[in-house]
Amino acid sequence: MAAPVAPRRAGVGLTWELKDSLPARRAVYYGKLLKGRPVLVALDLFPAFYALVRGRQRARDYRKEYEEGRLSHAAKRLMDVLIRRHPLYTREWRAEALMLDPGSTRGFERAVAELQQGLFAVKTEERYDPSFSYRWDLVETWLPDAVREGRRLGRPAAVRRLVGRYLGRRRVGLGEGNRPALRSAARTRCAARWRRWAGPARSGLVVPGLPPDWVLRRAAAPRRP
Repeated sequence: MAAPVAPRRAGVGLTWELKDSLPARRAVYYGKLLKGRPVLVALDLFPAFYALVRGRQRARDYRKEYEEGRLSHAAKRLMDVLIRRHPLYTREWRAEALMLDPGSTRGFERAVAELQQGLFAVKTEERYDPSFSYRWDLVETWLPDAVREGRRLGRPAAVRRLVGRYLGRRRVGLGEGNRPALRSAARTRCAARWRRWAGPARSGLVVPGLPPDWVLRRAAAPRRP
């Protein structure tokens, strides 16, 4: 595997460095979690993501996911190996899963992305010497405390934690067209509970000049005269 070429722009280069150094220190979670794209997740928020993605499941529940058609055969083969022996560098993982030939590269990468989005596997290190390679581990082995908290958290509490953090870092709030987390949560009745939540936010607000139905921090909500 050839080492990726670092970008030359200063800001992008700093991000490039952080995505290597922070996960190596176990300071953040880094992986293809949202829409197949890599993101950095603060560890205090990671249990909420785990609760929404995996619920009360453990790594060994990958077999159930496969039997019910929610996990591909290639991803199941990789999990068979990683459950048996971890952590593993990429070449070792591919070899033990019989996916080392060049024709299996694309299938391997798709399966690994699938396992990252499902919070089964996580990349824990990028090794550059003697050759470039990634090291992989089970999420619950790498972040045992965060996974344990996520399994106890529950979906409504997870939604409140994520949306509360989002609102707390913004000057305004979320409009109806900018709330994918709430739209997803509605399928599990979290949205109804969110609207009744008496925390640091208010929902169903109309802000002059903005689209209808906004969720705002109480501090940013329009005050009555």
